[in-house]
Amino acid sequence: MKRLGFIHDMMDVKVLILFVAARVQYPMTAQEVYELCYQDECLSYFDVCTALPEMVASGHMTQSEDERYTITEKGKEHGKLTEDSLAFSVRQRAENAIDKFNRQLRRQSFVKSKVVPRESGEYSVVMTLDDEMGNLMTLELMAPNQRQALRLGKLFEDKAEMTYNLIMTQLLDTEEYDD
Repeated sequence: MKRLGFIHDMMDVKVLILFVAARVQYPMTAQEVYELCYQDECLSYFDVCTALPEMVASGHMTQSEDERYTITEKGKEHGKLTEDSLAFSVRQRAENAIDKFNRQLRRQSFVKSKVVPRESGEYSVVMTLDDEMGNLMTLELMAPNQRQALRLGKLFEDKAEMTYNLIMTQLLDTEEYDD
């Protein structure tokens, strides 16, 4: 049976992995490589899991101790030479997935929460919002149990910018205090 799609053999898989790895700003797990490369119905997780060790062995990718992959200079050079063999639609979908991935990981580096148990049996949730220049806000709230503390941390991570804007708006209300 003839395979539909644009990824037909292991070389196509490797070219796509190099294309993705050259544009990602952070090391990736095998699962993340697969998710970013899955732009064609013919690609399987097993293809990616087969290609990655081969690419590490050939010097196109490196693998860290925590099982994350990054592209090497050799991989970047060879990727530039071969990326034009990718179908336009696969490239476009991969670029969109890469942009989203980079934005998510960049945001995660700026928004953090940490649950700290207190001696009293309650929990503190330390939440931070940073930008390129440094810390914008550190907020610590008490929660009566771990479940609520984890929920507070997760909700802060989802709404950190809105929380920061609300606090700034309330504190800088010009009606009450004029400079």
